[in-house]
Amino acid sequence: MTKTFKRNKENFTCEHCGNAVTGNGYTNHCPKCLWSKHVDENPGDRNETCGGMMRPKSVVIEKREFIISHECEKCGVKKRNKAAENDDLSTLLSK
Repeated sequence: MTKTFKRNKENFTCEHCGNAVTGNGYTNHCPKCLWSKHVDENPGDRNETCGGMMRPKSVVIEKREFIISHECEKCGVKKRNKAAENDDLSTLLSK
């Protein structure tokens, strides 16, 4: 199955830390605490019914980019996402 990306420009309040996040259409996690929410089956589609919180488990560098590994606390699914330019560097480095 091919993953298709659907851009959704949405603002949200982080359900983990309460930070007000301004989305740019690619935003999928809080730049302050790096937590995400399990809402997509494919990037941007908002078709996932789980809705669990996605804990940032680790951060690695691949091809000169930070990659955040998230794990859903409700269903256990694991996903990887690129870090954003506005992500808190000290939080990225602490994972």
